[in-house]
Amino acid sequence: MKIVGITACPTGIAHTYMAQECLEQELKKRGFEYKIETQGSLGAENELDDDDVKDADVVILAVSIVIEGEDRFDGKPILRVPVDRAIKDTANLVDEAVLLTK
Repeated sequence: MKIVGITACPTGIAHTYMAQECLEQELKKRGFEYKIETQGSLGAENELDDDDVKDADVVILAVSIVIEGEDRFDGKPILRVPVDRAIKDTANLVDEAVLLTK
């Protein structure tokens, strides 16, 4: 399974990167392929390219702001949650994302 996502918080500092780290740790633990883009105070980092999106089974948007480029996920199953949930409830969030693929 391949999961891609974006994390973004209002200030674009701590929670953006904490959410990225939590998601990456959980996805790695499960043996999934993944790539998580951050849209923080430094702009977009670890940007998802067209192949990342095309190959993804599901998209996790752990965001608490409007993000750039959301339209690139049209047609993909998307789980949208507040950025804090990606930090505090990561395992359940990933479970929900997996269920979207079935």
